[in-house]
Amino acid sequence: MRYVAIGDSFTEGMGDERPDGTPRGWADLVAEGLAAATGETVQYANFAIRGRLLGPILDEQLDVALALDPPPTMLSLNGGGNDMMRRGTDMDRLLELTEQAVRRTSAAGVRMLLLSGADPSEHLPFGKVIRQKGEMLSAAVRELADHHDHVLFVNVFGDAEIRRAPYWSGDRLHLNAEGHRRVAGLVLDALGHPTTAHRLDPGPAPSRRLLAEARYYREHVLPWVGRRLRGRSSGDGRAPKFPAWTPVGAA
Repeated sequence: MRYVAIGDSFTEGMGDERPDGTPRGWADLVAEGLAAATGETVQYANFAIRGRLLGPILDEQLDVALALDPPPTMLSLNGGGNDMMRRGTDMDRLLELTEQAVRRTSAAGVRMLLLSGADPSEHLPFGKVIRQKGEMLSAAVRELADHHDHVLFVNVFGDAEIRRAPYWSGDRLHLNAEGHRRVAGLVLDALGHPTTAHRLDPGPAPSRRLLAEARYYREHVLPWVGRRLRGRSSGDGRAPKFPAWTPVGAA
């Protein structure tokens, strides 16, 4: 098994940091889970960069992922979440780009895993608009995957459990370690390695007091708006965390 992941912060693992500060995330956990399930070493690479739009993900990551030597046997793609955070999202263009990625991956003889990202809309300003876009894109990508035998679609966006606040980081946009663990379980189960999806015990609803909300906007929303106004991205200057095959053994 040679598994390569491409995408944005969701696939980079932002929100699930190791003690040294490097991101782990669901894709790393899937590589570990595959190694444990098969009892064999998995070769793993990850080109995902936070903040990337879907177009740049394909332009900057897909070809280099497919060009790995030896070539991958499976490639996962998630993208479009950052596009949907912007006004005037061209949903048809996102589907067109995804279909192009499917064709390029298929031509290379590589199995493809398509994921929709987790749904953050319950915790974000203008969340209803984001959910509408996410539901539209997820449905379209599912239909696309159904027409290709080598493509597997995992609808994380449709997972109601992961929408709960305990699975999310303080910025309410990125999953925390618990959320990434749940996604990994959903993916491994879809890949034919039955895993009980991680589930947290129900707890009290998070407080949305005025001071807490003001702090959230100051620490997370305003910096995000500032980057958009300056044309900057949280991923500017970052390099892929695993740009070459890295062996992952069974624990």
